[in-house]
Amino acid sequence: MNKENDTTEYMNIPEINKGKSEIYSLVDIAISFTASDLILSAGSIPTMRVDGKLLPIYEKPRLTPGYIEKLVNMLINDDHKKELKEKKEVDFSYSFKDKAFLRINVFYQKGVLSCVIRIIPGGIKDFDDLNLPSIIKKFSYENHGLVLVTGPSGCGKSTTIAAILEEVNRTRSVHILTIEDPIEYVFKPKQSIIDQRELKRDTLLYSNALKSSFREDFDVIFIGELRDRESIEAALNIAESGHLVFSTIHSIDAVSAPDRIINFFPADMHGPVRNQLSNVLLGIVAQKLLPKVDGGRIPAVEVMLNNQAVKNIIRDGKTDQLKNVIQISGDIGMISFEKSINELIKCGKVIKQ
Repeated sequence: MNKENDTTEYMNIPEINKGKSEIYSLVDIAISFTASDLILSAGSIPTMRVDGKLLPIYEKPRLTPGYIEKLVNMLINDDHKKELKEKKEVDFSYSFKDKAFLRINVFYQKGVLSCVIRIIPGGIKDFDDLNLPSIIKKFSYENHGLVLVTGPSGCGKSTTIAAILEEVNRTRSVHILTIEDPIEYVFKPKQSIIDQRELKRDTLLYSNALKSSFREDFDVIFIGELRDRESIEAALNIAESGHLVFSTIHSIDAVSAPDRIINFFPADMHGPVRNQLSNVLLGIVAQKLLPKVDGGRIPAVEVMLNNQAVKNIIRDGKTDQLKNVIQISGDIGMISFEKSINELIKCGKVIKQ
C-alpha cells in the first residue's frame, strides 16, 4: 500500500509491529504467499490458505494450547479479553505494515483457543484489476435502490463492494455511510464524505446502527451483511425511502438470492416482501473464485438486473424462471455463470474442468 493509498491515518486501527515478533513473522510469511487466511489451531501446524488450498507454513513443531494463548495475548486488548471470556469468541481488526488489514477471529474449541486471521490486501482495487464486468460499475451511479453481492465465504464479496464504493467516492459528491463487522477496507474521502462504523467499536448493536442511520443524513449506505430479518427489513426500507443501498448475502447464485431473502420472513409476509423487493432491487451480483492458469484465482460472475421481467417474476414468486431470463438478456448486461466461465476459458485465463 503506497503512501497515497494509505488510509490508516483516517481510522484508529491498531497495528501489529515487530514487538509482537512471533505473530508478526507468521502473518508476514502468509502475506508473502498472498494467503487469504492464517489458521492457528492446537495440535496442528500453522497453516495458510493460498488459492483456496491449505498449505503448512512449516512442518513442525505443532502448536500447543499454551503457545496459541501466547500468540492470542499479543493481539487482544482488555476489551477483547472480556468479550472472549463472556462469549467464548471475539472478532477484531488490525493493520499490518501498510500491507494489509487483518480480520481476526479468536474462539474456543475443545476447551482451548484457536485463531483464524483473514488477510485483506491493503488498497482498494479497481474493476479492471479485479476482472469484473463493466456493468457492475454502473451501480455506482444510481441514486436509489438495492444492490446485493452474493456468494460463499471468501469469494471476494467485500472486495467487489469496496470497488463499487470507491467508484462512488471518486466520482460523486455524496455522503457514504458503512456499517461493518468488522471494517475490512478503509476509504480515504475524495469527492464523497465517508463515515465507517464498526460493530462493537462504534456501535454496540447492528440493529441500533441501522435505526440510527436514518438520522445520519447519508445518500449511500453499505450494510456489511444481511444476516437476519431485521437487517433485511432495514435494507428494504432504506432503499424504498430513496437511498442507494449495497449489501452482501450468502447464496450460491443470483437466482437463489431473492428466495433467500424472502425465506427469512414468515409465510404470511412473503407476498408483501416479494412486492417490496421487486420494487427496490437494482441488481444482484454473484461470484465465485476459480483457479487461474498462471496461479492465483479469478472471479466468475453472474449478474442479474431488475428489468420488468425480473420484477414480475420476483413479485409473483416464480423465481425458477430467473435463470432463463438471465440467459436471454445478455444484450442489456445480464451475465450467467456459464457465460462468465466460458469467457474465462476462451481468454485462456482458466482451464475447463
